[in-house]
Formats: sequence, structure tokens, C-alpha cells
Amino acid sequence: MTIINFFNKTIASGVVLAQIFIFLAVIYLLFFRKKQNIVFEFIGKNGVIFAFGVSLTATLGSLFYSQFAGFKPCNLCWIQRIFMYPEFILLGFALIKKNYNITNYVLSFSFIGWLISIYHNYIYYYNSGLNSYCQLLDKETSCVKRYVFELGYITIPLMSLTAFTLIIIFLILYKLSRLNRGSLMPTTLSIHDKVGT
Repeated sequence: MTIINFFNKTIASGVVLAQIFIFLAVIYLLFFRKKQNIVFEFIGKNGVIFAFGVSLTATLGSLFYSQFAGFKPCNLCWIQRIFMYPEFILLGFALIKKNYNITNYVLSFSFIGWLISIYHNYIYYYNSGLNSYCQLLDKETSCVKRYVFELGYITIPLMSLTAFTLIIIFLILYKLSRLNRGSLMPTTLSIHDKVGT
């Protein structure tokens, strides 16, 4: 087994576990958020650390595929990298400085990257005819070229979508955890606060 095959299988296992977690987290957020849950409370309190871990893994994984495995990234992959790489840096600084106000910016980056990833997965799995954006800008690298195909469905675009979704979930759980602890301050003052009454 080559190192690339080993890496693919390892990452694919992580993606499956991440997708199971995403499913459970969405169920929790939609139906059970008001009930106490030790696991999700722990994840929420440490959401920034978990989001940092995902962004670091995604950054290193994408660099492994392009620099070591020699998989040339398509234009949509590059755009997704533009939104993923700063997250690793911003979350790293947030952890070092213990200042987590940056999470709103990271959530914005993740959401934009997530939308691009949804589009990429759509053309990859369902409608390669919408691939004209990539074909116009780069004739050499197709946005629908299959470099990785593990467990019958896991591809590089799906890995990206899973990473962005995980970061969004971790940061939402973090924000909810802060709200539940009462540590989020109101962003606006009431009219009574302004006039001092």
C-alpha cells in the first residue's frame, strides 16, 4: 500500500466519522438543543479548538494532495482554499491570544466556502455540464476529474464540503455554549441605556 492510498483510506475514515457527527449535531441542534447534553456542551465549550483542528487538517490535506500526490487543484478547489487557509490562521491566533471574537469572521469564510463546495459537489456528482467556469479558465484541470474515490462515494470535493460543514457546526455549538453561559454581551444598547435612565 502506497502512502497516498494509506492517506486516502485514513482521510476517508475521518470523513465518515465527521459525517456521522454532523448528522447527530444537526439532530441535536434542531430538536434537543434545550436539553442538557454533556457531549455537546463539551464540544461547544471547545468548539474553537475543534474548528482549528479541522481547518488545520483540511489545509495540510489539500497541500498533501497538490504538493506530494501531484493532484493539480481545479479553479473551484483554489477558491475553496482561499476561504479555508485563512481560517486556520485566524483560529490559530484566536487560540494563542485567547480572543474568540474572530469566530464571526471565520463563520463567514466557512459559509462562503461551503456554498462554493455545494456547487462543486453538485457539478461533480450530478451535472458536469455546469463545469463551464472551470473549462473557461483552466483547460488542463477539470473540476470533475476524479483523483480520489474511497468507500464508493468519498471524493476531494466531498472532503471539502465535510470540512466546511464541520467548522460551521463547531462554531455554532461554541456560540450557543457561550450564550447558555451568559457570556455574550448585547451588541446594542437600549434607549434607556443611552439616556442613562
